[in-house]
Amino acid sequence: MRQFTEKEALSGIVHEALGSGFHIVAVDRLRGGSKKGVYRVRVDGPRAASVIVYSWAESENFWPGSEDADAAHPFAPASGLVSFLAAQRRLDRLGVRVPGVLLADDSRRRYPADVAVVEDVAGGTLEALLATDPTRATDALGELAAMLDVMHRQHSRRYGRVDVLERGDRASGVPCERLVLERALEDLAYAAGRDPGIGSAAAPLRDRLQELAAGVPPRTSHGLIHGELGPDHVLVDASGHPVLIDIEGLMFFDVEWEHVFLRLRFGERYPALSRPGLDPARLDLYMLAMRLSLVAGPLRLLDGDFPHRAAMRGIAEHNAKEALALLPSA
Repeated sequence: MRQFTEKEALSGIVHEALGSGFHIVAVDRLRGGSKKGVYRVRVDGPRAASVIVYSWAESENFWPGSEDADAAHPFAPASGLVSFLAAQRRLDRLGVRVPGVLLADDSRRRYPADVAVVEDVAGGTLEALLATDPTRATDALGELAAMLDVMHRQHSRRYGRVDVLERGDRASGVPCERLVLERALEDLAYAAGRDPGIGSAAAPLRDRLQELAAGVPPRTSHGLIHGELGPDHVLVDASGHPVLIDIEGLMFFDVEWEHVFLRLRFGERYPALSRPGLDPARLDLYMLAMRLSLVAGPLRLLDGDFPHRAAMRGIAEHNAKEALALLPSA
């Protein structure tokens, strides 16, 4: 049985962030995180307020075997205080709104894991706003598009997560499209053993991946991407401005990888985020690879004790059907 944090465990770190005059009233663990714990901590004191606490404790990570991954690999599970702070600094310098950091601590003196206390952007997610107030959401979507333009215009000849590049490491020199192909073949092999539809079509899916990868032209420059930007990873503040969260995977990579995910997650709203000049060959390869990733990833989570099992199973089943639909007609 996993043990998550409680009010008493957070008191020291919250007092250090806000001052001893504040007292914790309630702690709520927010749903959705699979690599870190996210807690809303409500306090009273000189003024009523709330903050968000990120906890990178081992018990908060639901990914089986994630400790064995090459941490420098762009597709390694992106988590940890170092990755978070590097991404937060880079985006803040660019003027891309992210939650303000009130305290970051890796000393383990007041809390038994790496932890950050950040501002609570209390306006809810863009996903919720799209459903409840489409007009207001349209304005936030336009601002999000401008943020992405700023990010994607940042260029680097090397690809990789920003924290990896900052410390002077580098990922493999294999081009991005080959890296995506390698990962897609691994995801296909894994999914084929778990999903009957994928298993029966494993050979044509493998051939299609190879065919698509062969048609991608070389490239030597990469843009700055979030890597997993759905409307649930965008908060909207009290003034209606978008705020990016779950930023640990921020990296330089092909911007087409970002746009494929945006297209999947924003659906009919994606045209507001689309931009000219994207490579259609990369988009085709990355779409099939992303679909397979969204089959294999949820299935890997289901190998462990991730609690929201029906949702993960639904994601895997939906994306398996969509992957099969991308095969050329006989």
